[in-house]
Amino acid sequence: MKRRQFLQTCGLATLASQIPQIAHAQLSPHTIIKPPRLKVGDTVGLVAPAGIFEPKYIGILQEHLKQLGLKTKQGKHILDRYGYLAGKDSDRAQDLNDMFADNSVTAIIPIRGGWGCSRILPLLNYPLIRSHPKILMGYSDITALLLAINARSGIMTVHGPVATSTWTPFMLDYLKPILFDGQTVTLQNTNSPEGQVQTIAPGKARGKLVGGNLSVLSAMVGSPYLPSWYKSILFVEDINEDVYRVDRMLTQLKNAGILNQISGFIFGNCNNCNQGDEPSLTLIQVLQDHILPLGIPAWYGAMIGHIRDKFILPIGLSVEIDATLGTIKLLEAAVT
Repeated sequence: MKRRQFLQTCGLATLASQIPQIAHAQLSPHTIIKPPRLKVGDTVGLVAPAGIFEPKYIGILQEHLKQLGLKTKQGKHILDRYGYLAGKDSDRAQDLNDMFADNSVTAIIPIRGGWGCSRILPLLNYPLIRSHPKILMGYSDITALLLAINARSGIMTVHGPVATSTWTPFMLDYLKPILFDGQTVTLQNTNSPEGQVQTIAPGKARGKLVGGNLSVLSAMVGSPYLPSWYKSILFVEDINEDVYRVDRMLTQLKNAGILNQISGFIFGNCNNCNQGDEPSLTLIQVLQDHILPLGIPAWYGAMIGHIRDKFILPIGLSVEIDATLGTIKLLEAAVT
């Protein structure tokens, strides 16, 4: 068989194996399935869908969850290694599928992000996940899972901590009322210097909350794993990106027609996002260039991202934002 014919045959075989997932129609933007709330005594599934990690973090997460009255169950491949990935794609995907199928598991928390979640998106069983709604929480590279499962299964997912995060009282003060009690709270920054809000455009707006890590999100543009952006509140965050890279990623969202659909915009924190040695715009200038022309409420500095104290953000939930005060008000319960 000639090389070109061989490659074409392999390509068709790969595509055929993914048709059931890709053909699954994107759900209505108004369709949202809320997972059951957490209760003392529930079991949380621990998975490693992305990068490798030190095994000590399993024990650290187990201790955090034990203090909340929760038990844990580990994925079969959680300690696997495959280069910089925590196992082969098929095994990492299988662990996640198995956790959703396991009726003894109420919620799922990855050990860490890094890189690798986007690789397993075609291997997830979205109909299975839809029929077994559970809390899936994480951030950074886990953004790919949060957005894809929200878009393809219609389940509310949660932008929040992973095992390697700092589980601070600030975070727990939001986690308990939102995920245990189903309260409609208002999320607001602390009064500390790191909690300072910088308004880009004042005003209030309502919409479903969607977002995550800017690098991961922008890399997913053009794939079938993103939700509807119409009248949504978009939040993003990042780390270790020069300002021109942030500009490039926001330009990608603009050129893809995403920014002109949203009703509100929140930029969390961008840790170590420097201007570099060359002449540069500031990050605020970049945000103003892209967001001000949209005529929507927007602000910078929300407690979202690679920071010590972070919000618990239900993706797909209806919220109201106030760009002057820098607040996010949940308009409905996140769990049943």
